[in-house]
Amino acid sequence: MNKMNKFSLLVILIIFAVQLETNAQQDLQIIDKPNINMDGNLMTPEALWSFGRLSDPQVSPDGKTVIYGVSYYSIDQNKGNRDLYSIGLNAESSKRLTKTEKSEFNAIWRPDGKKIGFLTSESGSVQLWEMNPDGGGRERVSDIEGGITGFKYSPDQTMVLYTKEVELENKFKNLYEGLPLASGRLMDDLMYRHWDHWVDTYSHVFYCEYEDGKLISHKDIMEGEPWSAPLSPFGGVEQIQWSMDGKTIAYTCKKLVGKDATISTNSEIYFYEINNGITTNMTEGIMGFDVAPSFSPDGKWMAWESMERDGYESDQSRLYLLNLQSGEKIYATEDFDQNVRSLSWTENSESIYFTSDWHGAFQIYRYDLNDGKTKQITEGLHDFRSVSVAGDNLVATKQTMSKPTELYLVNPKDGYTQQMTFTNKDLLGQIKMGKTEERWIKTHDGEDMQVFVIYPPNFDKNKKYPTLLYCKGGPQGPLSQSFHYRWNYQIMAANGYIIVAPARRGVSGFGQAWQEQISGDYHGKSMQDYLTAIDELSKEPFIDEDRLGAVGASAGGYAVFYLAGNHDKRFKAFIAHDGIFNEEAQYLETEEMWFENWDKGGPFWEEDNEIAQEAYAHSPHKYVQNWDTPILVIHGELDYRVVVTQGMTAFNAAILRDVPAEYLYFPDENHWVLKPQNGILWQRTFFNWLDKWLK
Repeated sequence: MNKMNKFSLLVILIIFAVQLETNAQQDLQIIDKPNINMDGNLMTPEALWSFGRLSDPQVSPDGKTVIYGVSYYSIDQNKGNRDLYSIGLNAESSKRLTKTEKSEFNAIWRPDGKKIGFLTSESGSVQLWEMNPDGGGRERVSDIEGGITGFKYSPDQTMVLYTKEVELENKFKNLYEGLPLASGRLMDDLMYRHWDHWVDTYSHVFYCEYEDGKLISHKDIMEGEPWSAPLSPFGGVEQIQWSMDGKTIAYTCKKLVGKDATISTNSEIYFYEINNGITTNMTEGIMGFDVAPSFSPDGKWMAWESMERDGYESDQSRLYLLNLQSGEKIYATEDFDQNVRSLSWTENSESIYFTSDWHGAFQIYRYDLNDGKTKQITEGLHDFRSVSVAGDNLVATKQTMSKPTELYLVNPKDGYTQQMTFTNKDLLGQIKMGKTEERWIKTHDGEDMQVFVIYPPNFDKNKKYPTLLYCKGGPQGPLSQSFHYRWNYQIMAANGYIIVAPARRGVSGFGQAWQEQISGDYHGKSMQDYLTAIDELSKEPFIDEDRLGAVGASAGGYAVFYLAGNHDKRFKAFIAHDGIFNEEAQYLETEEMWFENWDKGGPFWEEDNEIAQEAYAHSPHKYVQNWDTPILVIHGELDYRVVVTQGMTAFNAAILRDVPAEYLYFPDENHWVLKPQNGILWQRTFFNWLDKWLK
């Protein structure tokens, strides 16, 4: 073979190798930050799904560096991916730590600060991995059958706790012998499915020794128990904590099954002693939700979030303290008529920072143990949803209606904030946002009510605009400055609509009494609040009262269904997502019965129960004879909170009454819409419907 042929062959081999590498890289299809160049300057569904979603910041032991995750989504691949980043408190930019096909999550610092532990399914199942603070030295630590769902290092770094799904024995297993393909499920009690999944397993807490980067000698501290820690469906490792001496594991659990589990919210915080295996209920006698234990650095206190009443999932979330020496329990925020979230101790164990919503915004507060007083640290229209102590500073996540979550450095002395991360700077620079305006109006019974009005980006006060009444879900909970990735005010405004969002009865952040007025009265004052808000704003010359619509999800969907039969011709279009249509059916279809018992007063068959009878008498389906306005109904098959038949029957009723209607059905979504292409279809359908009837 001559030199030319050898050279040609070598070139061919190199090209072939490069092509193989390129194909391999294409096969991996790592989802990364999209390079989006918008045609115009208005928000679109595609732009909304291009934002990086920052979450879970963790401050290093020395208080100088923060690790966090950012999720990006691929519309083509119809999924997302999450990578890890770090930033110094005084750094000008972030450093990317991972760039892999599989997401990394639950990242925390090892107590000595020399490693970062995280979870990923890179090996085929979710396992614990570690890497150096600069992202190098990536190694797998665990090899646990079936994978794990969360973990925490002990303070002395000698042990690791983790959570794992376990299967308990099926008492009907003899009926399935010789039937490996049988798909039937047999049950004899309630809570057999939850949120969007069937309850086939339980989450248990394990601990093990941690030596030389490996886990050995595993122990299930809940062995044989038919309940979960953390709480399903949304609880995470924030509900489990090591004591500062590493001798105790505190965990949140509701040790009830079946019917008892579905009618009670009474979770407890338990202490498991490593030395003797004894488990003790530390919150006995407190009947509501008790969650998120947090030990003081000096090991003398445990703080946690506590609710008072059993069965009321939206009861006030209070700061409670346990004196670990005397056993005394202290209701720390008794004079604070707000909810307490996201606890973070100061290094000297003298104060606790937390977040709370008030008047449509989440702020940072500090509780001082010495004088028992609570002080507000920040001000403004924004949502601080998490806060962590970082030396003499605070690191917090902040978002607004027009800006997704970013990290901020907060001065605890004066509340001054400085933005640390700029995850979405390029994309935000291409989008013109609408103005958000806070108003206060009088309700029909003379109360003051906050209303947010969001205007189109190129608003002209001399024009008339179609306007949407936003009906909030919950029904309890905040109506605040959240940058939502489905019910996004800015994308509604970008499509030429004014949005009216009233903080009606039931919304938190206005005192417990205001919030509780909706229980047993979905159809009463809160509905009048909606109508008062839209009537008051319709007086403005730039709102076209002949082009009004009402939209909402969940309890907001209930509101839409109810208003469809009780709006006196105000509205020209409705949209209800996963809404409650038939209250009697909802009582027997949903999985968390405590909610129905508290908010409706009890079951519909209790004829002497005046609250329940009043609630069911005003179920939206009782007014369907009045329906005459076009309605779009949206529902997901995997929604076990408000089951799919609620949406289906509402749509069927509209069609049978010759009311123009459409039904958007998702066979693979739950109470939310989580897949990119489904999310974009949702937005397109949403605005196609509104434009058809309001423009």
